[in-house]
This record gives sequence, structure tokens and C-alpha cells, in this order.
Amino acid sequence: MASLTYDLALAGLSVGSAAALTGIGLIVTHRATGVLNFAHGAIAMVCAYLLRQFTVEWHWPLPLAAAVVLLVVAPGTGLVLERFVFRPLSVLGGEPAQTLVASIGVFVLLVGGAALVWGNGARADAPTLVSADPWGQLAVALLLAAGVGAVTRWTRFGRELRAVVDDRSLAVLGGIDADRVAAFGWAFGSFTAGLTGVLLAPYVRLDPYGMPLLVMEVMAVAVAARMRSLPVAVLVALGIGVAQSQLTRLHPSGWAEPLLQAVGANLFVVALLVAALVLPGIGTRDALPRAAAPRVTLPAGARTVAVVLFLLPLGFAGSDLHTSVQVPALAVVLLSLVVVTGRGGQLSLGQAAYAGLGALFTALLAAGRFPGLPELPELAALAVAVLLVAPLGLLTGWPAISRHGLALALATFAVGVGVSRFVFAQPYATSGLSLGRPAGFEGDRAYYVLELVLLAGALLTVTALRRGRTGRALAAMRDHESGASAAGVPVPALKLAAFVAGAALAALGGGLLGMGLRAFDPGAFDPVRGLLWFAAVVVLGADSVLGALLAAALLVGLDAGARGGVAAALIGFLAVFVGRFPAGPYEALRTAASRLRREPVLTPLGVRVRERLRNADATAPRVRPAPTGATALAGAWTGTAGASGAPGTPGTPGTAGTAGTPGTPGTAGTPGTPRNPGTAGMAGTAGTAATAGTPATIRVSRQDALPRSPAERPAPPRDANPSSPPPGTPDATPTTPHPYRRVTVPPSPAARPGRSASERDMRVPVAPGSAQDALAPLLRARHLHVAYGGFTALDGVDLDVRAGRITAVVGPNGAGKSTLFHCLAGTLRPTRGRILLGERDITRPAAHARTRLGIARTFQQLAVFPSLTVAENVRVGAEQGRIVDPAAVERALRLLGLDGPVRSRPAAGLPTGTLRRVELARALAGSPRVLLLDEPAAGLDSTEVAALSRVLRALAADGMALLVVEHDLDLVADLAHTVHVMAAGRIVTSGPAGRVLDAAGEA
Repeated sequence: MASLTYDLALAGLSVGSAAALTGIGLIVTHRATGVLNFAHGAIAMVCAYLLRQFTVEWHWPLPLAAAVVLLVVAPGTGLVLERFVFRPLSVLGGEPAQTLVASIGVFVLLVGGAALVWGNGARADAPTLVSADPWGQLAVALLLAAGVGAVTRWTRFGRELRAVVDDRSLAVLGGIDADRVAAFGWAFGSFTAGLTGVLLAPYVRLDPYGMPLLVMEVMAVAVAARMRSLPVAVLVALGIGVAQSQLTRLHPSGWAEPLLQAVGANLFVVALLVAALVLPGIGTRDALPRAAAPRVTLPAGARTVAVVLFLLPLGFAGSDLHTSVQVPALAVVLLSLVVVTGRGGQLSLGQAAYAGLGALFTALLAAGRFPGLPELPELAALAVAVLLVAPLGLLTGWPAISRHGLALALATFAVGVGVSRFVFAQPYATSGLSLGRPAGFEGDRAYYVLELVLLAGALLTVTALRRGRTGRALAAMRDHESGASAAGVPVPALKLAAFVAGAALAALGGGLLGMGLRAFDPGAFDPVRGLLWFAAVVVLGADSVLGALLAAALLVGLDAGARGGVAAALIGFLAVFVGRFPAGPYEALRTAASRLRREPVLTPLGVRVRERLRNADATAPRVRPAPTGATALAGAWTGTAGASGAPGTPGTPGTAGTAGTPGTPGTAGTPGTPRNPGTAGMAGTAGTAATAGTPATIRVSRQDALPRSPAERPAPPRDANPSSPPPGTPDATPTTPHPYRRVTVPPSPAARPGRSASERDMRVPVAPGSAQDALAPLLRARHLHVAYGGFTALDGVDLDVRAGRITAVVGPNGAGKSTLFHCLAGTLRPTRGRILLGERDITRPAAHARTRLGIARTFQQLAVFPSLTVAENVRVGAEQGRIVDPAAVERALRLLGLDGPVRSRPAAGLPTGTLRRVELARALAGSPRVLLLDEPAAGLDSTEVAALSRVLRALAADGMALLVVEHDLDLVADLAHTVHVMAAGRIVTSGPAGRVLDAAGEA
């Protein structure tokens, strides 16, 4: 018995040593570059194949072949990848999603290339570089770990490596060559991958798919070491290896036998599941602010071409049609990735598992072998299988709530590997299964028609997710998750819904694929296949349904019409360049075509004529039309007379606050003067006009923010006349039940020379209740404590934010301002203390829940949704906010001067000042009671800051409670009624703005 234990321990040490090598390589690469190298297993496989090619096929001496593979090919591969794939990504500012896709693209390219060169069959004649005695492999692993540790700790290069790990940008500013460090990391990581491959090849199956997946499974040791600690990785690898070998001694009887045997043979998979799902994520820098790929602009007529191509197989016969039936089924599977990744912006590498479960459950239900359910017809079995698999989407959806980027990719990949190893690869689940086609659809042509019908239904479902309220919420979550939550989008629930819908679509496609093949094939749903599907969808347009259709046609057609591996090689090649062309091959083709265009060459006479025309055009007088309507109001923000959001030359602002319709009597000017421009920073309801220099009245018909139900709203006046003119006309009785009062708004600092800085009046709705109630604390923080490890960020902070007042928080960096702000906004939960909205305790509700209770916020770093238009950005705030009001969007757009042509422009690429207004308009569209502003003047010029000040003062006069965290003390002095000064996590001074800031200035 002791001898058996010792022998098993030696075997476990051998496996653990190879796993330790993988962990060392992954950690060094990640620490030097920030990349989780998913291609590590593929590099190991290629090196193993090359060593076999050199020794077995070409009869090289083993030492020479090993030296070439390990000292030239492996590190050279890493250097090539760093120089031509990942360095351009870092230079171009590639996001973690693009880096991940490029890494998967390298994996798929190498796997496809190996399948093309060496075929798909397994090879059992790989040469043995180190004897089966585990001590040699263990010594190699320990020496490498010790050498890397020594270099990292005691050499100059090690210090540079640690500096790059801590802060790459700061290290570059300090004179460190980060590219050299990254090149070393890739070269060393690829060397360890090659060493792992040549050591494992004699003892495992050497084929293009099996070895890469095996090496990726042992990624668990690097994840367990938090991608940082080499000793932890080595110890975890050796421990799992020994434990896995010892479990082979157990032979229980009964129902637990197959399960325990599966666990014993796949303990690294169990460790990967635990490390990816239970342990914290890899790091905060892996968070994704946007989707893996932007929306793709397809060529004209692409939809028509797609329909024609999918109908063409109806004219096929024989084997051609038998192959074609796989295309619609695979297209449905790939549409699930469009939902999860393209629409929801979540990285999911486990969709193949759900597709396989759909096929497996369909086969079990049709055969009557599913526990607790009778035998069902094939179509009914497919429908029930979809219903059973859909809730399992929570397996990957739940980790997505708290994980992003690489951490989420690892979690979804771990789920896919776990399902493959513990379900698909087990005889007790899949042995003896056959799968027929539905009655009446046995023939290939009839079955293809059925697939087209179901594919059309799936296309309609996915297309509907782009439109309407749900589509905008998904786009907001994809573009900026924190911003979506601040707008009221229930991000956790929406993530779960996206993963459940994706699992259902994948199960439908997997069931169709199984019925098309008339069998359940576990190899068709292995995790490597899932990586290929993910890469194909991303490079061909993750947000495009036509991209999914094209990917399905390519994956099936290329492998059917050529040698296996062609499709994988092509998709991998395209994925490698995803950082340069995020929109896929369409953008690449357009860029190449534009470069091929030649500028026309003019004759000398043509050059002279062109210059004369240019000079004549430059000297011609330019008549600039007078700005009208919202354009003039936007000019108060941008300092231009052009369209809102577009650059222009500074105009001469007037003092009128609004613009009216032609023929409407002016407030105090010449009757009937049409659309006189004004300088107000806020746009009211069009319908009143004033000549320049005359005080104007702006009607802001915003819904009363304080009542939370219709029963709490004040009753309309009894003498209200339903036939009264609309609120947009002068002296009209408001149709809403909100009384109005007149408040003053300070004038624009950009008043015309020679004119007095007169104040303007603005009519705004008054919240019900007494004046004393309007000044009562609406948002209160009591005894807030927040600690990060041993650092106390907040130490017993008390704060009141009163209705109708602007409260400011100032202090040096590190004083705790941002921590306090995040506690109030709901993005951070305090260790101790309470936060009250009125009398309601809101300490625990998340950010989106607080938004729906009436707390809106803006961000220091802009939180807009680039793929949505300006109006759609604002509509998200109105739809997800506390009060659903159809007119809220238009009021917010007018209030911020965004109701001109800019409303239809995508937010991507707009100036910072315009985006600040978009973000503020989105916050106001939800009719908040409290508005939290984090550095609202960041990135604005003086004119825009002045306009922002006028808006914020008007909102406070409207009864809203505002809290401003700002470094610009001049703005604070101009705005705030009360100022709190923070230092070392405490509020050290509070009081009126003038007294507090004067005291701070004297100190």
C-alpha cells in the first residue's frame, strides 16, 4: 500500500510539474504585459508537433531539435506576437476585450494551422525529452520559479518589471522601456509553453484540439495565485497533481462512482471552476467600459444577399444539402453570442456548453431517458430542452454581476469546460443516444425549411433587443455599466436576462444541430469549439445579426469544402487584427480601398484655376444666418452661433432667455419679433420671445420631483380652465398640477458691453409644502465609516443635503470626497453608518435602485453611451427614472440646449462640453429629487462653466437638492450655499460658502 501511495505521488508530481510550468509562464506574461495568454496551450501544442516533426519525420538528433524548438521557435513566437499583435494594441489604446479577442485569435489560428498541416488525428509517437521519472520535471519547474523570483527581486530588470506591473504609464514616464519588458514577458511565457508541450506530449494525446484544452485547464494554478505569486502557483500545481493521482485509488460503488471518477480525472477543472467562480476576480484594470466590438455598418444590400444565400440550399441535393442543414442551426447558436456579447457587452466563452446541453436534453427527452419526464416527440423535446437549459444561463450570468473582462471570461470558460468534462465526456450521460428529426421533416429539404422558420424567429427576437426601452438599456449597459446603473438601469437583472436569453438561443441551435446530424456528438460542443465561435462572431460584428449568419456560413462551408482547419485559421487570422480594425473585415476593406484611391493629377493650368477659385472663395463675404430657437440657446453653452455641439466662432450673445415661434408676442420687446436669440444656458418651452436686452421668462414645466405617488401630488386649481391655452404661450394656465413661482437666475457673465448685468426671471414649479419644508434635509449621512484594509477613508462623517440648496464638498486629494460621493450614490457600501432619503434608510440599495428613488448623479469621467444618439442617451434616463413622463426627454433636451440637430447625432465624438450637457440632461430626465455632481466642470471652458452655473442655480431654486464635489473653488464660491471641507476622512469645517472659503484662503 505504501508503495502504491508513493508511486501515485510520483505520478502526481510529474503532472503537477507540467502544470507549474504553465502557471509560471502565464504569470510572467500577465505581470509583464497585463495579457492573460489564452494562446498558451496552442503554443505548447505547436512546439510539441514541431519537436515530433524534427525528430520523427526529419530524423534530427533530439538535443538539436529540442534546442531549436525551445530556444528559437518558442521564444521567437512570443516575440513575434508581442511585436506584431499585442504591441499595436497597447499603442492604439486597445481595451482588455480586444486584447482577449486577439489572444483567442492567436489560439484559434494556431489550432487551425496545426489541423491544416498535421491533420486532426492523434499522434502517439512524440519523443520523450525528459524521462518519466518526475524528479527531472520537478527540478525544471523549481529552477525556473527560483530563477524568475531571483531576477524579479535582485536585478535591475526585476525592478523595472515590478514598476511596469504596478503602473505601466508611470514606469514609461520614469524612463523604463516597457516594450522591452513586455517582449521579455512574451518570450519567457512562450518558452515555458513550449517546454510544457514537449514534456507532456509523450504522455497525453497529441492532437490540435486535445493538448491546447488540457493546458488551458491547468490555468487554474495561475488564477489561484492571483496571477502574481510564483510560489503559490507551484504549490497549488503540485498539490492538485498529487491529489488527482491519489483519487484514482478510490473505487466507490453505486450512483456516486461515475461522478467521483470524473472528479478524480479532472481535478484541475474543478480547481479552475473554484478559482474562477469563487475567488475574487483577477484585477480591477480588467473592467470593460464598452463592448468587445462596436456596431458594424454593413454594405448596402447585405440583408438581401443574406436572404438569397440562405435560400439557395433549397435547390441543392445529396451531400451538399446535408452539409447545408448545419448552417441555420449554427447561426442560431451564434445569435446567442450576439445577445450576450454584442447587445449586453459581456464576454461569454461558454456558449458551446449551452448548445451541447440543448442537443443532449433534446436527445434524452426524445428517447424517454430524462429523469421525471416521459418520452416526447422531437419538436416538443426541443421546446422543453430550451426551457430546461435557459435557467442554466445563471451559471455564467451570476458571476457576471460582480466580474468583468478577463475575470468574467475565465468564469464563463470554466463553466464551459466543466460541462464538457462532467457531462458530455461521461458515458452515463451520453452512451447509446441517437437523435431523430421531427415527423414530417425527416428529409434534408423539409428539415432545412423548418430550420429557416426557427432561424427567422430567432432573428426577430434578437433584432427586437436592439430597439425600444430594453434595447436602449442593453446598449447603455454595454457602453458604460456604471453610467447605466446611475441612469436607473437594473444592471444585475439585465445581465442575468441577457445570459438566460443567450442560453435559450444556444440550446435551440444546439438541438437543431443535433437533429440535423441525427446524433449527439460531444466533440461538436467542446470548449475549443466555443472559443472559435466567440472569435468568429466578434471579428465579423458582435452587434450584427448578419455577422452571425456570415460566421455560420463560413465555419460550415470552409471546413466542408476544404481540409479541416481552414475556417479556424481564417477566423484566427482576422481575430489577431481585431485591435486595428474593431469593426471587423468591413472596416479593413474600406480602409484598404481608401488607400488605393489616387488623387487626381492636375495640369499646371488646372492648378492655377484651382488656386484662383480657392482665393476667390476665401475673400468672398460670408453671411451667417442669425441663430434661432434651440441653436441660439446652445450657443450660450458653446460660445457659438452654430448648431449645438458643433464648433463655431463666438457670437455676440443677447440677454433674452428663450426663443419663441414666429408671430408670438414678445415678453417685453417688439410684438411679433420672430425667434430672437438669447444667452440663457437653459432652454424652456418654445413659445415666448424677447428682444435682446429685455428680461425673458422661461417656463420649465418639469414634473414635480417630490411626490412619489399620484395621491401625494397637489390637486389642480378648481378654476382651471381645460380650454386654456397651452403652457407654451404667455400667461397660460399650466395644464400640469404644479403651481409656479418666479425665481431669479443670475445673468450670463458674457453680457454685452455697455449693458448692465440685469437679472432674468424664470418661472419654475414649486414643490408642495412650506418654505421650511423646502429647506429640510432631504439626503442625510450619519456616522459613515469606510475602511480599505488598514486605511480609513471615511471616519464618522455626517452630512445634510437640503432641498432648494447647493451643498459643496471640497478638500485635498485623498480627503475622502470621492468615497463619500460613492457612498451616497450607491456604488460603495459603508462599513458602518446610515444614509437616509427623507425618512427612508437607503444604505443598502444599489445605485440603480437609488436612482429610481430619486437620486441622480453625474460622473467626473464622462459616463455617456457612445453608440446611442444624444436623444437616446437622455431617453434612457427618462425610461429608467422614477417618474415615467413622455415629455421628460424633450424638456431635458430643451433645458440643456440639446434640442437642435445634435439630438440625432451619436454621442461618440461629440465635444466634452456637449457630453457634459448630455449626461446632465439624462440625469434630469428621470425627475430626481437629489442631484449628485462629481466634478461637473471638468473639461469645460469658462463660458460653459458659467452656463452650467446658471442651470444648477435654477435647479436649486426649483426645490431640488444638489451636492457638488468640485476642486474649482471659484465655481464653489459662485454656486454653493453650504460648503463642507474634508480632510483625512472627516469633515473639519462647515458653513456658508463665503465664510468657509475665506477662512480657508486666510489659512
